[in-house]
Amino acid sequence: MCSGGFAKCLGISLMPLSIVCVLCNILLFFPGGTVVEKDHITRHAFFLGGILGSGVLMIFPALVFLGLKNNDCCGCCGNESCGRRFAMLSSILFAAVGVLGAGYSVVVSGVAINEGPLCLVNGTEWSYPFSDGDYLSNSTLRKQCTEPKDVVSWHLSLFSVLLVMGLIQMVLCAVQVVNGLLGALCGDCCGCCGGSDGA
Repeated sequence: MCSGGFAKCLGISLMPLSIVCVLCNILLFFPGGTVVEKDHITRHAFFLGGILGSGVLMIFPALVFLGLKNNDCCGCCGNESCGRRFAMLSSILFAAVGVLGAGYSVVVSGVAINEGPLCLVNGTEWSYPFSDGDYLSNSTLRKQCTEPKDVVSWHLSLFSVLLVMGLIQMVLCAVQVVNGLLGALCGDCCGCCGGSDGA
């Protein structure tokens, strides 16, 4: 497979992942699926890991990867002015941006999962009762959160999705780094070049 075609596959894969991450981050502003006051929304939602990190910052590399296969790779073989090798090399920079964006989302999600949600504790005050992640192994502690309803599972589920999606995005962007290097060194479509006469 041409490196440009492979990059396009990666770009197609990144787009739905980005959309899922943005939606998850938006849902975090409605803890437990309910509308609450701004002061009662977990601070981790405002870090916008899913919207900025795995969302907006991931759109740029995805669009670049999709555009690498716009021209016929065989028509560029042996033509130094077509810039296909440079395009593959520049895709590495955008892949790095994607890794950073997804990495930011992964860090925010990991911290959020460890600290737990903001909730009304035993019907008295709003706080973060699970600051050391103990609620992950001891489900009985989750009963301390009385409002919003089911906020612990909501928080844990959405940030877990963001964590997994971010890790997948990082892997896909890292694969494009290798693919971009191969495309820059070997050309976008080495198999086509090998079959041409006098090229």
